[in-house]
Amino acid sequence: MTVTTVHEPTAPGAVDAGPAGTELPPQLPAAQSETLRRTSSLRRSDVLALIGSALASVAVATLFFSLLTPFDGLVGYVVVGYVLFLAFYALLVSYDESGPAVRDRLSTVVMHSAAIVVLTALVSVVAFTFWRGRESMAHGNFYTEDLRNAGPLEGLEVGGVLHGMAGTLIMITIAIVITVPIGLVCAVFLSEFPGRYSRFVCTIVEAMTALPSIVAGLFIYATVVVALGFGFSGFAAALALSVMMLPIVIRAADVVLRLVPGTLKEASYGLGSGHWRTVWHVTLPTARSGLTTSVILGTARGIGETSPVLLTAGMTTHLNQNPLEGPMVSLPLLTFDLVRSPEPNYISRGFGAAAVLMVIVLTLFIAARIVGGRGPGQLSRRQLRRRVAASRRDAARYAGRDRRPALPTGPGENGFIDGVLGSGPGEPGGSR
Repeated sequence: MTVTTVHEPTAPGAVDAGPAGTELPPQLPAAQSETLRRTSSLRRSDVLALIGSALASVAVATLFFSLLTPFDGLVGYVVVGYVLFLAFYALLVSYDESGPAVRDRLSTVVMHSAAIVVLTALVSVVAFTFWRGRESMAHGNFYTEDLRNAGPLEGLEVGGVLHGMAGTLIMITIAIVITVPIGLVCAVFLSEFPGRYSRFVCTIVEAMTALPSIVAGLFIYATVVVALGFGFSGFAAALALSVMMLPIVIRAADVVLRLVPGTLKEASYGLGSGHWRTVWHVTLPTARSGLTTSVILGTARGIGETSPVLLTAGMTTHLNQNPLEGPMVSLPLLTFDLVRSPEPNYISRGFGAAAVLMVIVLTLFIAARIVGGRGPGQLSRRQLRRRVAASRRDAARYAGRDRRPALPTGPGENGFIDGVLGSGPGEPGGSR
């Protein structure tokens, strides 16, 4: 018998495996050398386009304002130069990019320009305030004395803003103590109990948000200072500030509480927790950072108010540490009173008081962020110590439970389980 082996034709690029008639797949081409791919969004061409557009816009704007047109003025020069800058930048980018990419680049430039303008304005205000108040702030008595002995012609070596600093801290502390509990409870009511009454409360809160500060001051002046006979005091000013702070805290806290994921609440309900327990242990801790922000916003609104303090706390040059009796002054009101004076020393003290107010506000905000600004699941050292102590107590309780003698599972000689039910009076477990 003769065996004939048939070889199939070999495809181009394939490797013949031999007499079995099978074919191996073609060999892959050699791998190309790897190249480094830059992921940065800023390229060298982008930087050159920005620099070229800026130089061209400055040159053309200078040509317009100096030779070709009768325009003048710094504001007009900046506006025309910026418009020319955008036009030149769009022209340069259009050489390499498509229409959507050009619009995207222009939008990015406009947004960054707006951010630079806002940051420049903020830095300018802060720098100008500190520069004008540098002479008074250089003296130590500026922080340790009041103005009872400082006349209009006295030098900066006499007097300070201690009474304004103390008044500001006392007023804002009382206002926070009043505002935060009421604001958080109201925000929880609006977010957790929607209905007819919550809509009514929400309408009142929105109306209070647009309330002018002088109206709040007049309200407290008419009710507390005049009608109830409390007189000018720091407590009356704190009430006026709390009226201004309350709607800000409520609205901001309500928005934050509504952002808590519903799955967290459902998980708490599934574990058997009630509504209020879920709010206390799940909703509020999850929204802690946002609630801190709401308190910061309310504090920023209240600490800078002037007219409510003027109408309810009066004006004094003495240090008053009793908020229930006598006039009390705050740093914004003290700044307002000092900068109106024609004397340079008083004006310098006024700007120094404004600078001290900025430092106090910044310090309070940083402290609030440190205390309550952590995100969900991030515990402070005190909370960690409490958790560890609770875990140790639980471990000790479980260990003691394991050391207890096990109860018998079968009946004794009398047919009953020993220690559970006796056969007669006086026996262990029996009824007497």
